[in-house]
Amino acid sequence: MFDAWFAAWVTLVIVAAYELWLLLAQRRWPRRLARTVHAALREDWFASVSQHRGSEILAVQTLRNSLMSATMTASTAMLALMGALTLTASSLHASFGAADAAWPGFTPRLAMEIVMLGLLFASLIACTMAVRYYNHAGFVGGMPVESAARRAWAAAGTAYVRKAGLLYSWGLRQLLLVVPAVAFILHPLAGVGTALAAVIALAQFDRFQAVDETAGV
Repeated sequence: MFDAWFAAWVTLVIVAAYELWLLLAQRRWPRRLARTVHAALREDWFASVSQHRGSEILAVQTLRNSLMSATMTASTAMLALMGALTLTASSLHASFGAADAAWPGFTPRLAMEIVMLGLLFASLIACTMAVRYYNHAGFVGGMPVESAARRAWAAAGTAYVRKAGLLYSWGLRQLLLVVPAVAFILHPLAGVGTALAAVIALAQFDRFQAVDETAGV
């Protein structure tokens, strides 16, 4: 039991430590991280399409593609959450429904199941909110560029695009972080190894590398 709890803590600490480091690095080196750079990219894109007549259809189509991606991720999180609840309902009821306040049935496996459910729920909420903001941004992007309404809502549209992108990023990230929890449920040591592998992979995705235009010349 001690070894399983130790493996559970190590699995969670690996992921939490990396996310904390990423949060600090995002404030200190914003231009080196993909999250902040891509957020600025979306803002610049919306500002650019807001300056050219005839770009309304292109803006709406681009936002619709992003909305569909967020919708698919939200649907995936919802299906995974429903399936996980079905599989863990009996163990959750047995532990939290026990008369003993100490919950003698509360095991490392059950703790990781709760973490898994929490990540899936957070992913669902984040992606659903991303859909909401992409939907609002689509209305703004569909307004004629030279209209007074477009100018009045331009700042809001830029903010919506930025928020939607960040929320979609968080939702997708939380969905990926479910993998170490699932691996732990299969075997405690598998959770530790999968958490290390996930952090290494995320470190590559989170790092922004600008394309060198002179490369290959």
